Amino acid sequence: MKREVVSMGGIADWTAQAGARLGIDAGQASTALVIELAREVSRAEGRHTAVMAAYLLGVAVGRGVDPREAAARLADLTEERSGTACDWRD
Repeated sequence: MKREVVSMGGIADWTAQAGARLGIDAGQASTALVIELAREVSRAEGRHTAVMAAYLLGVAVGRGVDPREAAARLADLTEERSGTACDWRD
């Protein structure tokens, strides 16, 4: 499978601008965590599920769940459903 080259600088810039438009501090967003989670979910479940995973991750974090814990829970679900290990986790 061909891996997309992602410009972290471009993503960071977009994230900062999007945060400003939404009136939130996006400076604490873990760009790499979100991208890696979405990549793994997309590979196992499909692109549209990856979008929902990123959305649900944001909702969970907004409600006070630690970002890495929330991502781990979503990765666990993905692994259980697909039988494929998420290789981005520690």
